[in-house]
Amino acid sequence: MSVDIASVKRLKDLTGVGLTDAKKALEEAKGDFDKALAAMRKKGLTKAEKRGEREARAGVVGTYNHDNRIGVIVEVNCETDFVARNEIFTDLVKDLAMHIAATSPQYVSTEDIPKAEHKKVQDEFSEKTKSEGKPADMIDKIVEGQLKKYFAERCLMDQPFVKNPDITVGEYVREHSARLGENIVVRRFGRMAVGEV
Repeated sequence: MSVDIASVKRLKDLTGVGLTDAKKALEEAKGDFDKALAAMRKKGLTKAEKRGEREARAGVVGTYNHDNRIGVIVEVNCETDFVARNEIFTDLVKDLAMHIAATSPQYVSTEDIPKAEHKKVQDEFSEKTKSEGKPADMIDKIVEGQLKKYFAERCLMDQPFVKNPDITVGEYVREHSARLGENIVVRRFGRMAVGEV
């Protein structure tokens, strides 16, 4: 089946794959652009996960100021200066800073949560669940679900991305890693708001 070159080029631009791969994906999807895009994203994300082991020491520190009331600074790393200067990468950093301003996460990812904080919240949920008279054999499962939800709201990488709530910030970063062909790491961030302590 023949596919039009505009669709091939559009798929290439969205996923960061070569023209040949984009054409092949569209042919395999029988011209269905969305199906081809989903297949290419899946392939790209798999490659991006493998890239996650590579060291990311280049990058940028991005800032965002909302109404002179909320300020954000975020460090996002990649593997090369070439990618750090790329418009796709700098737009990602701006989007992340804006997201942080809007959602006020406390941690980059679940790995950053202090053990004492995790234990404290776990104990609180456990006591609450017991006091509600839930079956003893279900308490651990219930508490586990509550913890996951609680910390997902507080960890940047697990939050739904403000510009597209269908994906998490982590998925958004991995999509960019796939497009740019490099490991991308959100290293740290800070957020300040007028009047907040």
